[in-house]
Amino acid sequence: MAEGSDSSAMGFLGRHYEEVKEHWKNNFAFLDYYKKTFGRRKPLPKWTDADVEEFIASDPVYGPQLKDIRESRKYAIFGALLSAAHLGGVSLRYSKSPHGFVLATGFGALCGGVLGLEVAEHWKQLYKIDKQATNLRFLYWWEDKTLGNQRN
Repeated sequence: MAEGSDSSAMGFLGRHYEEVKEHWKNNFAFLDYYKKTFGRRKPLPKWTDADVEEFIASDPVYGPQLKDIRESRKYAIFGALLSAAHLGGVSLRYSKSPHGFVLATGFGALCGGVLGLEVAEHWKQLYKIDKQATNLRFLYWWEDKTLGNQRN
């Protein structure tokens, strides 16, 4: 009888484990999009800015979207630098603490970068496009271009 209760407890734990595993599999389902490009034996070669510009010129739908996504980095970098300088300066002026200055500068850079990305999101209307699909389209194009050259 004790053996039967152990098997039912293991059955419950086994079912619970499978439910939890399925739950997290559903939470990370977006990673399935990248299975074609990541996790391969031989990684894709690195691309240059010229390769990205070639994609932008060749794809009339996803090209301009990728260009806007790449330009949004400038907003994030500007926001991070501005906010880091401001918050670091205020911290240095009032506390004169080196570790406080470093923490304030880092926190300012983080907040400014996020704010810069939000500004770019609205200024360039990136909320209207599917950024993941655009990046994936570029990765698929890059894979076809590089593997096509290796096959020939």
